[in-house]
Amino acid sequence: MASQSQDHYFVPDASIYPFACSIALFFIAMGGACYLNGFAFGPNLMMVGFLGMGALLFKWFGSVIKESPEYNMDVDKSFRMGMLWFIFSEVMFFAAFFGALYYLRNLAIPWLAETELLWPGFEATWPSSGPVGADLVVSGHPDATAVMEGTKYGLIDPLHLPLYNTLLLLTSSVTLTISHHALRANKRTSAIIWLAATVALGVWFLYLQAEEYIEAYQVLGLTLGTGVYGSTFFLLTGFHGFHVTLGAFILFIVLLRMMRGHFSADKHFAFEAGAWYWHFVDVVWVGLFIFVYIL
Repeated sequence: MASQSQDHYFVPDASIYPFACSIALFFIAMGGACYLNGFAFGPNLMMVGFLGMGALLFKWFGSVIKESPEYNMDVDKSFRMGMLWFIFSEVMFFAAFFGALYYLRNLAIPWLAETELLWPGFEATWPSSGPVGADLVVSGHPDATAVMEGTKYGLIDPLHLPLYNTLLLLTSSVTLTISHHALRANKRTSAIIWLAATVALGVWFLYLQAEEYIEAYQVLGLTLGTGVYGSTFFLLTGFHGFHVTLGAFILFIVLLRMMRGHFSADKHFAFEAGAWYWHFVDVVWVGLFIFVYIL
């Protein structure tokens, strides 16, 4: 553990963790390459790499937590800037997917309908099921219409599971804000209870999203292969679900730390960083609910 004076920036001691993590990453990359090239030991190499990475990150984050009481305001400021830039990168990540959705709906599909490059009679409708039975249409097969109609998929009712999930995430933002205010007021028990409620709401959201995916696959016939609508739907909601999983895990770790008394009323950046991330995930979901489910 490094030492510092109040007027100097915190400089940590030399650590083997970055070098060890690079070795774990090498095992992951090498295992993936071997797996793609048909070597049976590829998955084993990947497993070794993932287990090593998990153990190293656990130890590394633990060291940072132990060092955190020594951090001065310069370190705190750098952490805040780093988290803000990370969230900005996530904003750009989802902006690319929303941009792709806009391009497909408002530019690509109308242009394809106008030029009829896919097949004669292609209509600019959304959702578009893609070239299902298109070869039969082009060849003039008498059963083409029946094939096209028989392979259509159903749409998810936005006022059912998606609406429930929207209410869950909006409620979780409220409970998280209440927990934050309780922590700032030094009401630790109240802060723990409301933060636990936030994590529970996040897990509930993931459960309902899994139910939605099961319904989409088994009942509605909506998959990644059902045209451009299926691919954009699962990419946008799937990546968002991954971010909810990550955010819930972050808040769970923060909850454990809070129960151990790691935070004070005026020094709790780890809590704030997790809260920023969670609110960002909630805002993205509102956009998804409007542009994917409603419009």
